[in-house]
Amino acid sequence: MRFDILSVVPELLESPLNHSIMKRAKDKGLLEVYVHNLREYAEGKHRQVDDYPFGGGAGMVMKPEPIAACIRHLQSERSYDAIIYTTPDGPRLDQSLCNRISMFNHVMVLCGHYKGVDERIRETFITHEISIGDYVLSGGELAAAILVDAVGRLIPGVLNDETSALFDSFQDDLLAPPVYTRPAIWEGKAVPEVLLSGHERNIDSWRHDQSLARTRMRRPDLYEKYERGG
Repeated sequence: MRFDILSVVPELLESPLNHSIMKRAKDKGLLEVYVHNLREYAEGKHRQVDDYPFGGGAGMVMKPEPIAACIRHLQSERSYDAIIYTTPDGPRLDQSLCNRISMFNHVMVLCGHYKGVDERIRETFITHEISIGDYVLSGGELAAAILVDAVGRLIPGVLNDETSALFDSFQDDLLAPPVYTRPAIWEGKAVPEVLLSGHERNIDSWRHDQSLARTRMRRPDLYEKYERGG
């Protein structure tokens, strides 16, 4: 799977995408991530990528020309299953959407910045808009990194345990159950006996019950969705 990320501050993406699971995925050849500096597609002496908004108001707006030039250059080399714009007014990113995106081969991500991008770019190129929450970041780079991480770990072969991602929180609209490791007793607190029993069916049943209880208590909205069958 290949991600192409368009940014005016590409340095913000260096660390999140070059360590841990994402680095291993790239080393295995399962995930490709390329970050493109939009300033390289801007014209003029100062490589300007933003300008004042028509109609007045505070802040700057990302100019359409550099973005269009970069997108068209990439499209000339391959077709894209999705061109995503990270924006707080997009639909909320969730596990179901991550699962769908993980089935794509080529994905382009445009990182918003300043007061956003010229609306004509959204109308012309963008196929999906995604928000990571009801708050505003300085730019869409961190949102793009979250998207790549959430989707990349779902690619078969990325995680060491092939079944690991299937039991993550939200995969079935439930939160993950509590987890424990050694020692079996720590500061007087013991691991639940069922987890030490070796009885796989009982362990699975316990975990499911714990997921139900935790979701009902902490995320009643998710629990209602689970009860409705999604």
